[in-house]
Order: sequence, then C-alpha cells, then structure tokens
Amino acid sequence: MRMLPEVVKRTFRSKYFFFPALIVMGWWGVVQCQSQSAADDEVRAFGAQYQNLHDSAQYLGKEACRSCHADIYDSFLQTGMGRSFGEATLTRSKADWQGKHVIYDEQLDLYYQPFTADSALYIREFRLEGRDTVHNRVERISYIVGSGQHTNSHLININGYVYQLPLTYYTQEGRWDLPPGFEKGNNSRFARTIQTECMTCHNAYPTQVPGSEHKYLKVQEGIDCERCHGPGSLHVKDKLAGKIVDTSKGPDFSIVNPRRLPVTLQMSICQRCHMQGNAVLKPGKDFFDFKPGMLLHDVVSVYLPRYEGDQSSFTMASHPDRMMQSDCFKKSGEQLSCISCHNPHKSIEVTPSVHYNNACGQCHTQKDPCSLPMAKRLTAQNNCVSCHMPKSGTSDIPHVTITDHWIRKPEAEKTNKGERVFAGLASINEKRPDALTTATAWLQYFERFESKRIHLDSAAYYLEKAEGKSDEQSFFETKVHLLYLKGDAPGMERWVKQQAGQAAKATGWTAYRMAELLLQRNQQDQAATYFIKAAQSMPYQLDFQLKVALSDAQAERLEPARKRLEKLLEEQPKYVAAMANLGFVCLQLGDDQRAEYWYRKGMALDPDNQAAIMNMIGLHLYRGKKAEAKKMLLDVLKKYPNHQQARQLLQYLSENA
Repeated sequence: MRMLPEVVKRTFRSKYFFFPALIVMGWWGVVQCQSQSAADDEVRAFGAQYQNLHDSAQYLGKEACRSCHADIYDSFLQTGMGRSFGEATLTRSKADWQGKHVIYDEQLDLYYQPFTADSALYIREFRLEGRDTVHNRVERISYIVGSGQHTNSHLININGYVYQLPLTYYTQEGRWDLPPGFEKGNNSRFARTIQTECMTCHNAYPTQVPGSEHKYLKVQEGIDCERCHGPGSLHVKDKLAGKIVDTSKGPDFSIVNPRRLPVTLQMSICQRCHMQGNAVLKPGKDFFDFKPGMLLHDVVSVYLPRYEGDQSSFTMASHPDRMMQSDCFKKSGEQLSCISCHNPHKSIEVTPSVHYNNACGQCHTQKDPCSLPMAKRLTAQNNCVSCHMPKSGTSDIPHVTITDHWIRKPEAEKTNKGERVFAGLASINEKRPDALTTATAWLQYFERFESKRIHLDSAAYYLEKAEGKSDEQSFFETKVHLLYLKGDAPGMERWVKQQAGQAAKATGWTAYRMAELLLQRNQQDQAATYFIKAAQSMPYQLDFQLKVALSDAQAERLEPARKRLEKLLEEQPKYVAAMANLGFVCLQLGDDQRAEYWYRKGMALDPDNQAAIMNMIGLHLYRGKKAEAKKMLLDVLKKYPNHQQARQLLQYLSENA
C-alpha cells in the first residue's frame, strides 16, 4: 500500500471521518457501502410516499394551519422556533432600549448605542476624539432574529438587501455586546450579508430575488409549521374537499408527520437547522431544496471539525451531533431521535423536568436504576438532565449557556483539560460523502473558518480522488475554487484554456474567481468577459456589478462605468464601495464637485473606508490643496502604519514641498 501524505494521515485520527474507497475500503467496505446505499434507498422510498414532496405542492404559511390546529398553533408561537424572527419592535425584544448601554469596539475605536424613538428601534455608531463626536451614523433596525431565550440579534433591510447589525443582546447575562464573529477586530459593521443559508434556518422560507444571495421580496415572521411538515397546499386542498384520513389507521400522505418517519428522516429535519457548521451543497442544489421526508445528505452534507483530547467544547447548534455521540443513541440501535424527548409544539421554557426524566425512564427502568446515592439525587432534584446533560458555554457564541446533548456519565472535574488537537473534518449527516464533496468541505473550511495552507492541501488531495468520478462541470468549478484560494494565477490561466467548454458554462462565483486571477495575468479583456458573465448569472450580487464597472473604468469606458455605478447606488443606496468608485469616475470625467460629493457621502457612512479616503486625498491634490492632502495622509498612517501607498505619497509630498 502506498504511503499517504501527512495532510491525510492526520484525519485518520478521527473515528468520525469516512474516506474514499480507494484508501480504506476493501471488500468489507464495499459491502458496507452497498448496505448503506440500500438503507438510504429504502428510507427514500418511504419518504416519497408523501405527496407534498412533489414540486406541485406549495408553501402557504402557518396561518393556513391555524383554523384546524389552533391549540398547536398557539403553543408553537411561544417556542424558540415560533419566536425566531420578526419585525423589530419593543414588544418583540427582550433587551433594554433606554439608551444607557454603550458597546465599545476597541479594535475599530467605534461605539454602538441601542436606543428607541417613537416606538422604533435604532442603532447609533459613533467615534469620539476627546469629547468631540467625529463620526455619527444612525440606522433604524428592521428585524430581530433570535427567540430571546439566549440572544436577540438585529438586522437591517436596505431595499430588500438584508445585513446583520453590530449589536446583540445576550439575554442570560442581560448585556449588550458585539455579535458572534464581530469580535477581535472582525467587526464588519453594516456589511455582513444575511444569505440564504442563514435566513432559511432562522426563519420560514423567504421569497428571494432570483440572481441574488441576500435580497428578499418578502421575509416571514418566525419558523413555521411547514419547515417540519413540508408544503401545506395539498393537505389544505384535500381537507377543504372533505378528504379526511383516519390517522389512527395510517399516515395522511398529503402532509408529513415527522413522528411517522423513520428516525433517519426525522433526524434529517432537525439536522437541517440544529446542526450548523460547514454546509456543502450537492451539485445543482440550494438551501430551498430540502423538504421534510427527504434525506438531508441528498441536498447538503454538513461538516464539523474533530479534535483529539478534550471533547467538552461544542458549538451552539450542534445538538444532533452531540446526541449521536451518546451511548444512549448508539445502544438504541440509532433509534433515539430529537422527538424522543422534545415536543416541538411546546416551549422548553414551560416543559417540566419530569417530562425529560420520563423520556429517560423509557429505557432506564427500575432494572437499570440511577447509581447515584439518594442524597445526591435529591440535591439535583432527581433531574437526570442536570447530571448527564450539563449546561455549558459554547465555542462560537459568547455569554450563553446551553444544554450539552452528549448524554454521558458525569466526568470528574479536570483542572487542566489541555489543548485540543485538530484531527480532521467529519460529515455529520452523511456516512460516506464522495471525494468532491469532501474537497469542497476543505475549501469552505479554509475560506470561512481557518485559513491554513494545509487545509488547501487536503482539498487538493480529495479533488485528485474525485477526478473522473464526478460531474465534469462540478469538478471544473471546484478546481477553480481551489486555484483561486491558492492564488495560483498561472494555474488558473492554464486550467481555463484547457477546459474552455466548462469555463463557458461557469456559474457566477466560478466566473468571478476566474476573472480575479486572470487580472493578475494581465488578461484584462478576458477577465472583463468573466466579470460580465458573473454579473449576468447573479445580477443582484452587488460586488459582481461593481467589478464590471471597474473593468469599464480601467478600459476608459467612463460613461458606461458611471451609469452602472449610479444604477448600483439606486439599487443599494448605502453601498460605500460604489460611492468611492463613482467619485473617482466623476473626477476622471472632470466633475470634481460630484466626485467630492460621493467621497464625503461614503466617508460619512464608513469613516475608515480606505478607497474613499485615498480618493479624497487624490481630489485635494487635483485641486492643489497639498496641506489638506498631507493632513489626511498623516491620519491614514496613524491608523494604518503599514499603508504603503499613503507612505509613498507622503514622502513624495515632503520631497516636493
């Protein structure tokens, strides 16, 4: 057997990772793979009996369920899912809006203050120099996301484009702070887009504008009935027509009842949102494609990192993953599921602990009693969960504690748990993902979570295994992604030439990645072609439209560039990058007044936007105002000491004073 690269050896340490047949599967592995495939086919066939999996079934919204299921409707609205998303109002929020709380981002030297006026909710971003306010931006909050059991986060809608705002209320500690992922210098301010993956887990399915990633025509008010039961139109049509099914004798196949599904299909429903991580869509799929009654891994494979050593740390949305590591799950023959313990129609806040004790008692009978002395059991109020599923903080969300769903015997306190050692990536919902899916998982892990070069080596290894065994277009686009993340411009130029047929069919992001690296090879015309292709494929991806405008400007097609940039700002009026570049194009056209207008407008929204600042310095020089230019350059270098362009320009001004 040939030696494996070190980058792959490290993943063998993880018992959760599954590898391509070429590496670890002999005849036994082939039998296991066939067995798993047969099992999948069996549950797919069962799910396919439900008529609302068909494309003809439509989502109606939870109000359509209310007339027949009023009690369930009312109780569900009090659950975390029912309160997951809504318009930003005082009654919906769990936070303190009296304006007394101020969040300070030390890295960006920016303050954030939540406040209310005329019953509307607002965020103020400001900066101080001494006692002077040198920057002030106020935005009205559009939506609150999060039930308030743990957090309320806040979103803004700008002409349908939805972004996360830089403030979150952490309910358990009663404190305002930056949102998860905005800390430690990563504050994206008003620019973090709420894309399909986020919106379709934290809410009912929205109506999304085709060709966009985060523009919506309509967003719903909370996760609804159809996220677990599937589209309701056929069910409602049948009931209105008098077609009543005696469900004591069998399922009503016009709508999914998760409790009647095999556990694999039950878990797929819960895993869709309660197992967030590195989600890899299968070729041709999107996050709207999954419906209850389907296997989740037919649409998306969700990867999480695995570590050697201490296993106490876990992420907020990891409930199924932790539960599946439990002996309770394994010894049940993998028949334990989320609804073995949880009633999705009732809030955990009003569910008594005896309900969960009774669930434990279904297996742990008098013949298998608790071994803890009675005195200690009484101290814990005889609550199984308090000992075997203790609450803990999470590795990804600060200021919260949640129940650890890895059910196990209490461990002795460890004074020094030591460092965890990264062991690899595991697909949590798919036992044997194909090599191309695994390659994509490594690329996304590098791009979104941890930018270590060795992860790209892992991606390259699995991509090599996928060659000739995957759809040609999917393989082509995955390799483009790898070359882009490696910054391999020569390799990209060669690959695009070799695969001209696939390049011509490239989707939006693939076309964009090709264009970016072709620019580095001075292939401006070809790069512009692919930027246009990206923008045509995804016309509401604003950055793609911006790249087309920049290509026009660089080719001295100034009027088309100006018109495209103006259209961009009609589409998204607070798009600072477009303002900085529109000002530059206006100056090229000789309109310095209009240039100044756009620069100042951009800097008012983002006082640290380097493009707008440097362009404003250029405008001062154009007007012969060297003193103003020099002052701004000194300010830039004070904040960004390694800004090479500013340093060179300041040196030039000093030498030519």
